[in-house]
Amino acid sequence: MRDVSSLSDPIKKLPPNSKGKVRYRFVVDVGADPETGKRKQLMRTFDSLKEAKAAYSNVANRRNEGSLVLPSKITVNEWLDRWLAMKAEDLEETTIYNYKISLDRVRGRLGEIRLQDLTEEQVEEWRDWALAHGRVRGKRAGTPLSITSVDMSLARLKEALARAVTRRLVQMNVAEHVNIPRRARKEERKTKEEVLPWNVKEVQRFIQGIQVERLYAPLLLSLMGLRPAEVCGLRWKDVDLENATIVIANTRTMMGNRYVVEKDTKSLAGERDLPLPTPALAALKAFRALQAEERLALGEAYEVSPYVVVHESGQAFTMKQLRRRAYRLMDLLGLRRVRLYDARASCFTFLANNGVPDHILARWAGHKNVKTTKRWYVKPDVEDLRDAASTWDRFHGGVEQQRPPRDLPTGRPAPPFGRRR
Repeated sequence: MRDVSSLSDPIKKLPPNSKGKVRYRFVVDVGADPETGKRKQLMRTFDSLKEAKAAYSNVANRRNEGSLVLPSKITVNEWLDRWLAMKAEDLEETTIYNYKISLDRVRGRLGEIRLQDLTEEQVEEWRDWALAHGRVRGKRAGTPLSITSVDMSLARLKEALARAVTRRLVQMNVAEHVNIPRRARKEERKTKEEVLPWNVKEVQRFIQGIQVERLYAPLLLSLMGLRPAEVCGLRWKDVDLENATIVIANTRTMMGNRYVVEKDTKSLAGERDLPLPTPALAALKAFRALQAEERLALGEAYEVSPYVVVHESGQAFTMKQLRRRAYRLMDLLGLRRVRLYDARASCFTFLANNGVPDHILARWAGHKNVKTTKRWYVKPDVEDLRDAASTWDRFHGGVEQQRPPRDLPTGRPAPPFGRRR
């Protein structure tokens, strides 16, 4: 009979405890800790030899497969901090800021849980709570978070937990299959009013109404499809008035509407040269001349700045200030208040409707893939569909409605298309 207490056996029989109970223990080398690089051993104790053998076999197999997860006391909050620090090496400051905001929504209810104890049910409970009360004010839960906000938080949590799996801190990503229920999406669509971008008539009303506005030129650039951060970051050295082109290579954005962050374009595709339409070229020339007059009038009090969009004193506009000016003009003109960013959608919808090829559309938008442009920025409204209705008229044949043939039963209309069989 095999002696389980022999030195060659990894499972050792322990002396009886004070209650006379015999237990079994094994200690196994499980390799280097993925976080510290130090060698680690795992010790487990069981009440029966059968349990000890099963556990040892499981540990040994997972160790050999490289899927063994060592016990860890790290919390969800602690892991999110580490993960964000790792992501900060590859992402822009503003992107990391948005990541932190998304994950802050998760931390309050899940952050103190041990990472290895987190369950799918707990993530689902957080999702349901966020959809009902997630908008916190003064540390107190309040109104529901939007579907988009909850979606973004879930996406970041899933990404962080996936990295924890590769680091062998957890065995599985418990948030992987947690999604927004379809019913919740439908309910939000019923109650949330969608603010559509301006149509062509609204854009034209705005342009005609702001021709005497000092910021006429910058607002035309927004209606050309530039992002607000690109408009605010545009420098005069990026503008070639002689050749009617501009270079989009610099942006001035904001974090939390409080801090200005200057950086390069959102992506490599975002760095692009664009031709200036005739009205935009004329407006920029006039704006350049106006700034020269303002600088002469203020003298030394004028703040010399490299940017195109500046105040009368020369100080650069922030995105927040530009947005507020645009909203004020919308109100004065009696137009629907839309985001300045949505001028991109108005621009690209018009260009797409008027036959601009996909690859040109994507290049103008600063996108690598035209699918991005067409999915998020081409938004035809009912008036844009009028041409389709006119095309359908030819399908119909343009024949006026006639009385049903006599051989059809009373109350049964004639077939609208094709021959009657």
